[in-house]
Amino acid sequence: MDRKPQRVLAMIMAGGKGERLMPLTEQRSKPAVPFAGAYRIVDFVLSNFLNSGVFAMYVLVQYRSQSLIEHLRRAWRTGGPNRQTFITVVPPQMKGRGKWYEGTGDAVYQNLNLIHDFAPNLVAVFGADHIYRMDIQQMIQFHLDRQADVTVAALPVPILAAKGFGIIEADADQVIVGFEEKPKAPKPMPGNPQMAYSSMGNYIFNVDVLMKALEQDAGQSGSHDFGRDILPLLTKSHRAFAYNFLDNVVPGMHPYEEWGYWRDVGSLEAYWQANMDILGETPVFDLRNVSWPILTDAFGEPIASLVRSQLDHAMVGQGSLVVDATIHRSVIGRNVRIEQGAHIEESVILDGTIVGAHCRLRRVIADRFNVIPPGTDLGFEQKSHYPRALVGKKGITVLPRGRSYGGRAVHSLPNA
Repeated sequence: MDRKPQRVLAMIMAGGKGERLMPLTEQRSKPAVPFAGAYRIVDFVLSNFLNSGVFAMYVLVQYRSQSLIEHLRRAWRTGGPNRQTFITVVPPQMKGRGKWYEGTGDAVYQNLNLIHDFAPNLVAVFGADHIYRMDIQQMIQFHLDRQADVTVAALPVPILAAKGFGIIEADADQVIVGFEEKPKAPKPMPGNPQMAYSSMGNYIFNVDVLMKALEQDAGQSGSHDFGRDILPLLTKSHRAFAYNFLDNVVPGMHPYEEWGYWRDVGSLEAYWQANMDILGETPVFDLRNVSWPILTDAFGEPIASLVRSQLDHAMVGQGSLVVDATIHRSVIGRNVRIEQGAHIEESVILDGTIVGAHCRLRRVIADRFNVIPPGTDLGFEQKSHYPRALVGKKGITVLPRGRSYGGRAVHSLPNA
């Protein structure tokens, strides 16, 4: 068993458009979307690395990246003069083919000089748009114990639902023998014919294997993507293993939480549901874990103020004011004002929003800095006539981002 200290470099993929999250991604990338009243989605992967003792991270950005860059600048200042500890934003450098990042593999390929300069033993390539906790050191030790060339984090999913995922075929020793994107007939995981291994898009590579694979892929046509192009080839020629995410043990978890909680919040419905998952006395994903904290920006606002209001299964962010209102099973962000007689349920109200008196909101996602006029009804009527409101699946109504000045909403939407 190899117990030598490993020099690990993280390459975090944070450039996705997040088109299925529109309009939340109209002005920001998917990893920059606010979540749970205080965080950005990217905070989860960064916290996992920091809590796991991996302190060297490059965050590769591309589409609508300014919001994410500003958040990382404010919330994730690390390192100082220590060159081994950093979280650095890397926009496309236009190297190689002289284009934008064409895929996850191409994004790393265009920055091979960063890997070469840092000279790691291992490179962790992880996505930035999932909600989960993970001790990455346990995956690294799995990789070392099996003398793997590449290890892929794998989440067991019901085989009947596996057609929509990238599916890993592994033998009884966790050796990957096949890899297929969205197969018509998914292969079951070892020892359980009812479940299949879904790739989580998180990989550990030996550095020499990764660099050679990327150079080879760059000289070929294709999507230059890890899941579609690079991993299927490596599994045929190298020691590739599947790491069962359910074997990962994170300290501080409660018995009532869902073991191996991991969510791809790539759609509005999944984003809404993940926000609902953090609520209540026994949430399936409890953010109150002091042993494995999710870190983010430090805000200077006072704690929330509640005046003659009823709240149940709700979270309310710093600086918010709730007056004579009823809130049930909802997440309220920072500096939100909810006025007299408002009724909100199963909703996600993001920072700086003003909810007028006697509004009724059900299953609403309101992006930042909206001003919702008094008496507005969203989600209770069969059809909403509210301007700018977009109605999606599960009866979820989404309000695009409003306008702000100095962190305050500055315009009202017209009455319906």
